[in-house]
Amino acid sequence: MLIIDSQVHTYEANRPERPWRNHLAGPDHVTGDEMVAALDAVGVDGALLVSPFAMYGYDPSYAVEVHAAHPGRFGLITPVDAGNPAVADIVADWAAREGSVGVRVIMPEVSEDPDDPGVRRVLAAATRHGMPVNFFCWGRLDQMAGIAARNPDASIVIDHLGLTQPLAPPVPAEPFADLPRLLLLSRYPNVSVKISGAATLSHEGFPYRDIWGPIYRIFDAFGIERCLWGTDWTRATSYLTYAQGVEAFHAMDRLTEDERAALMGGTLSRLYRWSPVVPG
Repeated sequence: MLIIDSQVHTYEANRPERPWRNHLAGPDHVTGDEMVAALDAVGVDGALLVSPFAMYGYDPSYAVEVHAAHPGRFGLITPVDAGNPAVADIVADWAAREGSVGVRVIMPEVSEDPDDPGVRRVLAAATRHGMPVNFFCWGRLDQMAGIAARNPDASIVIDHLGLTQPLAPPVPAEPFADLPRLLLLSRYPNVSVKISGAATLSHEGFPYRDIWGPIYRIFDAFGIERCLWGTDWTRATSYLTYAQGVEAFHAMDRLTEDERAALMGGTLSRLYRWSPVVPG
């Protein structure tokens, strides 16, 4: 089966030629070469490369460079500014770029209105171009229900289970407190969920036995056909190795092989209409 990570980030060391806006939890740099080496070391065929908003804002130029240097290994996702009146044109230009598979909305950057006009423009433009819209929406799951209901033709993907995940230890006392709000989104057939960064919600460490009960509730509500495995590498580096983020899902004992294949790549390929091409 193809194994595809639904969210990784790459970035250079902070430098004047491409300065960081802010810091992202993780090493001082994770270049494209370093990310590909991490994938290869554990048999991951490819990944969705999400330009890190914390560091580069709405500038995806480094992710574009990494994609060009490693053809076939990454599908590209960029954050877009929903508040920009020209955002529909920005989405159209991105859709025309080789390797682009989706866009991302950072919900803390937009209003709490479920009918926010900028979000509507992003969803309409992405739908015209056949691309899913990924939402970073910690603390905004109720709003996402309104967005999903108002935009039934759009493909909406909830990043990181929609649950607030720690940037550094410790893990919150009740990391799944908002799970009922996420499960309510399963009523909308246009909503899918990235099961990304999940291990950072564990109080136990590898193999993270305390998270599987809630994770299986997500599978049961949405169906495997709307769930996508991912690591959110590199934010997760304070909690686990990349290999652990892969192996924990290989070891899940309640999944059939077909379900595991869907979770770890098949669902992603279908939603984003993209699959990696591994050299050799």
